[in-house]
Amino acid sequence: MDEGTVTTVSSNGTYSFTKPNRESITLLAGLGVEGDVHAGVTVKHRSRVAQDPTQPNLRQVHLIHAELFDEVAEAGFEVAPGDLGENVTTRGVDLLALPAGARLHLGAEAVVEITGLRNPCAQIDGFRHGLLKQVVGRDADGELVRKAGIMGIVLTGGEVRPGDPVRVELPAEPHRPLERV
Repeated sequence: MDEGTVTTVSSNGTYSFTKPNRESITLLAGLGVEGDVHAGVTVKHRSRVAQDPTQPNLRQVHLIHAELFDEVAEAGFEVAPGDLGENVTTRGVDLLALPAGARLHLGAEAVVEITGLRNPCAQIDGFRHGLLKQVVGRDADGELVRKAGIMGIVLTGGEVRPGDPVRVELPAEPHRPLERV
């Protein structure tokens, strides 16, 4: 099992691209981050609400690996935790390599089940022109690669703080690769 650390937690009660960093966030089972605009049983992302507001919310918690910020910094982009709208920033766990259904144990109690990859949108270029190309690309086979984090649902609630451990629990095999949610 992989282990890492929570570096930053962020939430925002109103729709905006970025989310302010917090001293802690509280995850609520079946809902998401307490007080966050994306919390809820049904989908909250505006484009998905427009398609079908009754869809289950598979995007209750957005997680990004801090290593992404290091990578885009090498390309000349300054991006800090919370800037891309994530709730939890981690270090030391290869989030993008996790299979669907993996569970992240955050801190003492909280458990988030990974549902899929974040699908980065053009708003990223509005934040930093050219950044979208850094977080979406193609692999050697021409397949689309999304690097802007992963999404999950809260199975077990609890408080999450910077410095908390992250422990990965893999699902039973066969593993399914993450897809866009």
